[in-house]
Amino acid sequence: MVIVLAWAGPFPALAVQAASMREGQGIEASFLRASYRPGDTAIVRVFGATVGLRIQVFRAGPERMHTRRHDVMNGVPAGPQQLLWTQPEGADIPVEIGGWSSGLYFLRLSAAHGRIGFAPFVVRPERLGEHRVAVVLPTQTWQAYNFRDDDGDGIGDTWYAGHGQRTARLARPFLDRGVPPHYRHYDAPFLHWLARTHKQVDFLTDADLENVDDVKQLALAYDLIVFSGHHEYVTTHEFDLIERYRNLGGNLMFLFANDFFWRIVKYGNVMERTAQWRDLGRPEAGLIGVQYRANDRGRRKGPWIVRDTAATPWLFKGTGLRRGSRFGSGGIEIDATAPSSPVGTRVLAEIPNLYGRGVTAQMTYYETSAGAKVFAAGAFNLVESILEPDKPVPDPSARRNDEGARRMLENLWARLATP
Repeated sequence: MVIVLAWAGPFPALAVQAASMREGQGIEASFLRASYRPGDTAIVRVFGATVGLRIQVFRAGPERMHTRRHDVMNGVPAGPQQLLWTQPEGADIPVEIGGWSSGLYFLRLSAAHGRIGFAPFVVRPERLGEHRVAVVLPTQTWQAYNFRDDDGDGIGDTWYAGHGQRTARLARPFLDRGVPPHYRHYDAPFLHWLARTHKQVDFLTDADLENVDDVKQLALAYDLIVFSGHHEYVTTHEFDLIERYRNLGGNLMFLFANDFFWRIVKYGNVMERTAQWRDLGRPEAGLIGVQYRANDRGRRKGPWIVRDTAATPWLFKGTGLRRGSRFGSGGIEIDATAPSSPVGTRVLAEIPNLYGRGVTAQMTYYETSAGAKVFAAGAFNLVESILEPDKPVPDPSARRNDEGARRMLENLWARLATP
């Protein structure tokens, strides 16, 4: 049986608050692949028997509401709700992907006794380059931070659980009712910004980049590739591909920190963490401009302080930001320049001495002789901190400049999305 969830009309304006405080334990489910094309038949696996199961697909991002819980995904419906009645444990449910625009979607599952779950997936473009900008979601890093105990031994199946573990699994449910780790802070704000500013982009996953064999194909397809979230774990193929894309003049935008830090090797649906790229002679600053410096798990944050406007006058045009201006609030993990940073890397703004004397986050920009333009935020949560006005900031003067920072983000997009 194929469950058809296609909807011919446009997304309705109605948004969904997908769960409430009264709803019960989760339904564990996951798609067998991270992404699908329009017209594909996706398979979602349900990891437990369910009674009165109902499913519905939503697109994340266009909803006009703030997600306030870590175990909730909100979105707008992409198809009608379907009633499947009782499903046995381990059931594989086929779901036909409609003619939907590329984006992050999720299947909402609900059942008797208030049980609810979410299973996210990406709809990738029918072909690369349907839009000139690609956004890569950090699907491998999501799973690295997934502490689900897959084999039932009482230990989360990720290297973060300790015990000398070096592997983590892909294609499995997330904890928190299926919501990717830190989604509401790390990923949702950028999706909201794309939708509300009507940016047209192709969404890709790490696995989609793995399937690109010819870097020239990628360079012809996209003027800009955006790594919008925490993109810590990459394969050799992904690192090589993005580095060669940059070398051909492709533009890059890194909106978090601690990206391209660890090399992983994949064996089917298992990934193994092997070594830090800098220990392999390929420090990530050589690509990004900055590299991982420190973290304190979010205990301290601070505003970015503008250091240099002369190097990129287009970035600060119309923002009201000038040397010494403060905006946003960054921290959690921070990056800084290194000897391997490309020649001409300019520090645009800093969060000085955030984790001690000289332990400073740096926002950077550089260009190459081939015409590549590369921006790095240098710390976590730039987008959330300037786009969510209800969030507290450590420095009230930074809040007053967040409107200028939003203009800066628009300027950055316009510049880098241009070949």
